[in-house]
This record gives sequence, structure tokens and C-alpha cells, in this order.
Amino acid sequence: MSYSGLPLAWTRTHRRHNMPDKRPLNRREFIQSATVAGVGASLFTIVPASALGRDNKRPAPSNRITLGCIGVGGQGNSNLGAFLNEPDCHVIAVCDVDKNHARDTKKRVDGHYANTDCTEYADFREVIARKDIDAISLCTPDHWHAVPAVLAASSGKDIFGEKPISHCLMEGRAMADAVKKHGRIWQTGSWQRSVENFRQGCELVRNGRIGKVVRIEVGLPTGSPCGPVQFKDPPPELDYNFWVGPSRMLPYCDQRTHWNWRWQLDYGGGQLMDWIGHHGDIAHWGMGWDNTGPVEVEGTGQYPDTGIWDAATTYYFVAKYRGGVEMHVANGGNKGVRSGTKWIGADGRWVWVDRGGFDANPKSLLTEVIGPDEIQLFRSPGHHRNFLDCVKSRQTTIAPAETAHRSASIGHLGQTAMLVGRKIRWNPDTETILDDPGATRLLTTPMRAPWHV
Repeated sequence: MSYSGLPLAWTRTHRRHNMPDKRPLNRREFIQSATVAGVGASLFTIVPASALGRDNKRPAPSNRITLGCIGVGGQGNSNLGAFLNEPDCHVIAVCDVDKNHARDTKKRVDGHYANTDCTEYADFREVIARKDIDAISLCTPDHWHAVPAVLAASSGKDIFGEKPISHCLMEGRAMADAVKKHGRIWQTGSWQRSVENFRQGCELVRNGRIGKVVRIEVGLPTGSPCGPVQFKDPPPELDYNFWVGPSRMLPYCDQRTHWNWRWQLDYGGGQLMDWIGHHGDIAHWGMGWDNTGPVEVEGTGQYPDTGIWDAATTYYFVAKYRGGVEMHVANGGNKGVRSGTKWIGADGRWVWVDRGGFDANPKSLLTEVIGPDEIQLFRSPGHHRNFLDCVKSRQTTIAPAETAHRSASIGHLGQTAMLVGRKIRWNPDTETILDDPGATRLLTTPMRAPWHV
């Protein structure tokens, strides 16, 4: 494929990866040598000409991670900013189905590097097809997570993907499996794992400071319904058919796309799924449950019966785990569940964490020191920084795909139980709902042709 709009300087890799080479591999050669056979590492490295030796404070081009950003709306631009601030990361492509988003983001990238080397795209497949891109920042609506993620993994790209990892539970399984199969690095945007108070809270729980945990409370935001809307033609800058993609086609209105997709079950999962990858993820981290899930889930939710926003506005469900621990998940204050994550011990001791909040009973727990022989969780240098470090080292990130899938499964199963209106029994080992075909069907979302995973 030709990318005629991008000034290029070609540097040749002189040794094939299966030939002896006693010198240390640079960053790009190391990543290419880790690429799965069949995906193929290119014999050529493509580097923007203006990047060669232009800034002595930055690593050499061969030691920079080249990044393509797919989805550059609100959160996508936030992640982009974090990557632009990392000197060993070089953004060379941006992609969005909204031409204005793509155009404005290209200007931002070009302004940062003081050149015009960044290329804009409307089709993510063109970004993934580029052999000179090492990693992808994926920040699309939930219904557009699985297809590009699986394609990127199979194409040898590492991925920074937003939470929740998937639009439905089985898509999450396909994504985690693809990342594992192709030996890719994945970081989920569950950035609370990279923040000190969340790590401290989890370490206290992991090291038995509140004794045996019997109850966990996860408080998430409250949703809202949508008033009357006016259906109309999409704006000319938006490829609405591509935006809808694998989901079912519904008429366009201003309240349908961009930030508002979250409140519609065809594209997102409401505040429940928007936040379960944060506070639910921390609940799992504190319990050491990164590779498992509940065994029973039961709850109720209020779903709007008018308007286009159909995700639950209020919700409450209980997920029971092996050993009897119950996780109570609710929206803002419902059933007394406080925002954030709270672990409660059998004797009444507890630890609570939230953004900017950290509390415990007794208060003395807040100054507890975790000893060198106790469980000490990884101290992240920053969420985006951790991703880039792991792309280089090929070590597991702080929020890998399997972990993200298990965190999201809390919300997917809660959503399923509320929609069918009955308790569901779940086997976290086989990831199957027991004896309930109706509930099982909700674990998968049909995809509109030609899209599939």
C-alpha cells in the first residue's frame, strides 16, 4: 500500500531475525523480532524524514515507538496528549470517521512536532496495515473495540485500548485470546491502577489489614434519560455508516454519536459499563481476582422506555464469588453504596478508595507500612508510560487484556441479570451461564455484515 502523502526516509534492516547477531537489538528490532511468525516483521523501517536527528533530546528514531491513534474524539485526544509528552513515542497517524476530528488532531500532532509528517485516515484498516507503526491507541465507541483490536493484534501491533475492553462479554474473550495468541502487549485505560491511593488501598486489603473480606461495594455514576430528538441526515464530515459499523443501523440524530453513544445499548452500556473498568477493576485488584469472576449475579435496573438513550439510569446488582464474598454494584448512593471501591472485613474494618479519596476504619490503617516481605503491588510510572515500557521490554502491563476482560465481565453479567430479570449462575472457568439459554444469548452481540471477529 502506498502512503504518498507522508515524506519518508527508508532505512534498511541488514540482518534477518533468524541470523546470528551479537550486537544489542535496538527498540524497533526487538519489537520486530517479537512479532509472531505469519504476521511478519518488515524488512524496512519507515521513519519520517523530519524526525531523523532533529531533536537531540529525543531518542534516535530507531528507538522510538511509532504510534497510530484510532478514534481521536474526547478521550482519544486525551490519550494522544499523554503519548505526545513521552519523548520515545512518535505519533505518525491519526484516524477518525469524523473528518473534523481527524483534521484537527493531525494539526495538533504536526504542531507538536513542528512538521507535517502525521497522516490522517478515515479507515482504521489503513492504519493497521502500515508496517512502520508499532502500536495502536484505540479509543473508539465500545461497539468498535473488538474488530480493530483483533485485527491489530493479528497484524503484530501492540495496543493501548480504552475501557471497558468490550461491548459484550464474548467479544472481550475474543480480544484477550487474540492478544495472547499473537504475543501482543495490551494496556487498558483503567488508569486508576497507576494512581498511588488505589494501589495503597489494594495493598492493605491484599495483606490482610481488614481481615477476611466478606463484602465489597462498588459505587458508580447515575445515568440519565434523553428527551425528544430530531432525526435527520448525518453531517457531511461524519461517515455515519462506518460509525455504526458492526452495530445495527439506526436513524441519525445529534444525540446518537460521539460522547452520547455511551447511553445506548447498541453502542455502549451506560454509566455501568463506562465505569466498571475503573472501580470494579480496583475491586478485583484488591482481591487478587484478575483472572476470575463471580459465580452468581442478581439485580435490578431501571431502563428508560422512551427516547433513544436506553441504558440503565439506576441499577443495583450483587455478584457472589467463590468463598461467599459479595460484590454490591450500584449507581450513586443506591442502597447506600458509596462512590468508589470499599472492601469490608468480617469484624467491621474497611478500606475505601475513590478519585482523590482514601479512608479506612480504623484510621490507623491509612499510615500502615507494607513490609518488604508482604505483597507489594507494582508501582506504575504512569499508565501510558507503563505501556511504552512494556512495548520495549515485552513484559506484562499493569492492566493487561485478560485482566480487563475479567473486570468488564462484572458489568456484562450484571447487565445480563438485570435485563432478563433473574439470577444467573456463571462458571468463570468455562465462561458459561448455566442452564439459561435466554441469558446466554445476551453474552454476544450480533454484528452487521461484513464485520466479524
